[in-house]
Amino acid sequence: MIAHSTSESSEAYIALGANLGDREQTLLEALSLLDEHPHISVLRCSALYETEPVGYVDQPAFLNMAVAVQVMLTPEQLLTELLDIENRLGRVRDIRWGPRTVDLDLLWMQGETRDTELLQLPHPRMGERAFVLVPLSDIVPEGEISGLYTFVHSSLSLSVLDGKDGIQLWKTCNWPIESGHSGS
Repeated sequence: MIAHSTSESSEAYIALGANLGDREQTLLEALSLLDEHPHISVLRCSALYETEPVGYVDQPAFLNMAVAVQVMLTPEQLLTELLDIENRLGRVRDIRWGPRTVDLDLLWMQGETRDTELLQLPHPRMGERAFVLVPLSDIVPEGEISGLYTFVHSSLSLSVLDGKDGIQLWKTCNWPIESGHSGS
């Protein structure tokens, strides 16, 4: 396990999804809330993809995306912030894999590993889900050294990937670098 303190900066990857209400607006609001946090800066965002539901399929289509963030938080602190943003945006947990206003999943944090009741890093199912891997492939740079680039691209080449046929480009994300404190 890689040691991490709150005084060190780390790059983390987060998956975002929504299938209730104004999906696109909710995802953009989640990006803004992330970037407004004093210890989180949004670095890059993927395109938005419309995806068929996986698991519980009797629900509307999702919009999914991924973001790379620079953080001065531990993985556990970042997870707490993600859960707070979900709550602020009206997330209700009624049905596992069911409809939601927003879902924020911490996927990867510089190759760190965690296996606790609260947090598993890397995210245990990200390699099985096209709705996570395709957006990640938009933002993980080829020179990334923690192993995520290789993981994402080798997982995408698998023909048994869940939901691979049910993902379509919705639109590009024009996250403004000058908003909030991003890039500063």
